[in-house]
Amino acid sequence: MNTEELVKNIIKISKKEINIMEFCGTHTHEMFRYGIRQLLPSNIHLHSGPGCPVCVTSEEDIDYIIYLAENYDLGIITFGDLINVPGSNRNLNILRAKGKEVKVIYSPLEALSIARQNSHKKYLLIGIGFETTAPNLAYTLIKAKEENIKNLYFLSLHKLTPPAMKAILDMGEIKLHGIIGPGHVSTIIGRRGWKDIFDKYQVPFVITGFKPEEILYGIYQLIKIIEEEKPALINAYGKSVKEEGNIKAQEIMYKVFKIGPANWRGLGIIENSGLLLREEFEEFDIRKIYSVKVESKKNDLCKCGEVLRGIIKPTECPLYKKVCTPENPKGPCMVSAEGTCSAYYLYGGE
Repeated sequence: MNTEELVKNIIKISKKEINIMEFCGTHTHEMFRYGIRQLLPSNIHLHSGPGCPVCVTSEEDIDYIIYLAENYDLGIITFGDLINVPGSNRNLNILRAKGKEVKVIYSPLEALSIARQNSHKKYLLIGIGFETTAPNLAYTLIKAKEENIKNLYFLSLHKLTPPAMKAILDMGEIKLHGIIGPGHVSTIIGRRGWKDIFDKYQVPFVITGFKPEEILYGIYQLIKIIEEEKPALINAYGKSVKEEGNIKAQEIMYKVFKIGPANWRGLGIIENSGLLLREEFEEFDIRKIYSVKVESKKNDLCKCGEVLRGIIKPTECPLYKKVCTPENPKGPCMVSAEGTCSAYYLYGGE
């Protein structure tokens, strides 16, 4: 079916008031970019979820990184979006403007070159992302260990997506009738990675891709099983997502990482939702070297946490567009290219 046929079929079969959460921030942006929200009937309500790794990074973790950069002769190596995420009162970009060494990379393997070329200085590589990016960071640490690089440390802010989805369902702040599963994450964990959640909650779940036709087809499949009251866990992204996922990537990831708790912005501490370094790789663990406790002060006016849980729209935040813009972000949801607030701002969401 083409786009027009998919929209017609969605309208035809959709009768109930339906709440759907798209977990993935890329889905959120693509839905806005292609005008998919405007094509859907008014009885279908889309709620954006916490599928943005930068957005769910906690204030405490940001403040810890800033504290290290300010107080130690430690170069920071990170990915682009993170440098603009505000901590309690500043961000890494401000520190860089003041002369602190903050390097932005596109591939984690670049960190090895930086450490090799500057063997007299210590560097901190910040690992951030969900299951999609964790194998690449794990491989980087495997290579660092093989090459016996001693001046590179690591902070794991990696998080696992199914526990966050479970936390949202347990909170019950909104009644979700269906979930659009993240395509990129599912290429790693497979359809099987979502099975425990589906078996427990029986909420219709469809994994889909990112092209307009793929998103609409996923929504069509989701609406169909919701209306028929026949919950199912469907992989509508079969060209990229397999039942068992990417076994090799999983092996690399769990060679370096073990599962433990993680602090999510808006969700708090979620058990078994983080990736921590195994003992064999603890020589890289920055928290083993600098185990300081940094006090954080939250901006109570910023409603990024509520946006991440899907219980409010960005337009309901008192800071949105008034003082919080991509040029002057007050929270990570406006910073990240996967953030819901930035999607609303860029594409005129209401």
